[in-house]
Amino acid sequence: MLHRDIIILKKILDEISISIKFMDNVTREDFISDELLKRAVGMTVINIGELVKNLSVDMREKYGDIPWKQISGFRDITAHKYGTLNMNDVYITVINDFPELKTQIESILSNN
Repeated sequence: MLHRDIIILKKILDEISISIKFMDNVTREDFISDELLKRAVGMTVINIGELVKNLSVDMREKYGDIPWKQISGFRDITAHKYGTLNMNDVYITVINDFPELKTQIESILSNN
């Protein structure tokens, strides 16, 4: 694995950790009603997607079980269609998908 990929994966982990920390003990209703929190979490989604786009093609292909394309696509939706973004989808992604993504990336890093 390229050294650059390792650096990017560590940055993705940092962004995931920030999102998870922001959402600690936050209900869906609290999230939906908190504009500052929605924007902060939205920014971490954008950052993660942008970082994913900078991973090498070899890296993304080697770990094809991770939905890299969907992650970067969610970034595009968050960045370019924020006004119509379904915040419930953001909430579900951070609560349900980010912990698993964190585990997968930690596994990649521990094996390299």
